[in-house]
Amino acid sequence: MSGVEDSAVLALAKDLISRQSVTPLDEGCQTLMAERLAKAGFTIESMVFEDTTNMWARKGTDAPLFCFAGHTDVVPVGDLNRWHTPPFDPVVIDGYLYGRGAADMKGSLAAMLVATERFVAKHPNHQGSIAFLITSDEEGPFINGTTRVIDTLEARNEKITWSLVGEPSSTHKLGDIVKNGRRGSLTGNLTVKGIQGHVAYPHLADNPIHRAAPALDELAKMKWDNGNEFFPPTSFQIANINGGTGASNVIPGALEVMFNFRYSTEVTAEILIKRVLNILDAHGLDYEIDWVFNGLPFLTGDGPLLEATKAAIKQVTGLDTDPQTSGGTSDGRFIAPTGAQVIELGPVNATIHKVNECVKVADLELLTDCYEAILEHLLCK
Repeated sequence: MSGVEDSAVLALAKDLISRQSVTPLDEGCQTLMAERLAKAGFTIESMVFEDTTNMWARKGTDAPLFCFAGHTDVVPVGDLNRWHTPPFDPVVIDGYLYGRGAADMKGSLAAMLVATERFVAKHPNHQGSIAFLITSDEEGPFINGTTRVIDTLEARNEKITWSLVGEPSSTHKLGDIVKNGRRGSLTGNLTVKGIQGHVAYPHLADNPIHRAAPALDELAKMKWDNGNEFFPPTSFQIANINGGTGASNVIPGALEVMFNFRYSTEVTAEILIKRVLNILDAHGLDYEIDWVFNGLPFLTGDGPLLEATKAAIKQVTGLDTDPQTSGGTSDGRFIAPTGAQVIELGPVNATIHKVNECVKVADLELLTDCYEAILEHLLCK
């Protein structure tokens, strides 16, 4: 392995981090990647939807199609005074690369690209095809990003066989955990209606908080399923609740509650919705509710992609990786419903979305080697 100063992946990671691509901005990250991929034989297709820049790059036309998926956008930096170095001025300190996006996920993007360049140079006649699906809106509303690209690909029947998403999956050591699935996410925005009035004359009012409390208690205590070997039981959590005018002598006229399900493959969104409505109706509430579908649960079981990922991590790091489905959602939820196998493998996630975000420089090298080995396992048979 070459020295830090000569590392191709470190140089590219720094270049990407230096671009202030806060959602949904891309700030030239995709152009930088596209120029390198074009030199490696990729055909580049830019897909701009509203405020979001996306890139679809593909080398080859044959199946199977292996796709690296990721995002160039990063979350806001927060309080600049708490950063010990400027967040968009990448710097290596004591073996760690600091900067916004170092772990989530510009380090992964650099590793993907360098791994692909090396693989293509070594195996110009590899089997199948390689693609990159890159968006600038994963950290934001995720309306015009990966989901729109997938819609475009599906409309022309361009099918991804295997997708590796570069989200920071590792917990303690690079490769100790990969995500081979994610829970579904369903949000409910509930408004319980009452009659506003003076607290001294409750008989002339109808307090929606009092009415809703037993129903909310039942929802919070409900056992929705038992989970399975891959997923924990479905979780119901109230995220926001608001009622009242702020005055101590006014009974509110409405109560607003936002709640979220993180659900397993043991239930569907339709089942959850029906059970919620049955509980609300059983308590006689006057209500309105809007639902937001954030993503379906997905699972990639034993198969070529998971086996290749396990083998590559063992080969490069010596670790036996642990496939898990914990954590939040990722853009894998848009890719998996097409029939693709999806795995998430990336750096240690201890500092993501925090001030002083960082990644171990040595891990970027290991991640690059893992990505290259995965390509070799899948496309060099």
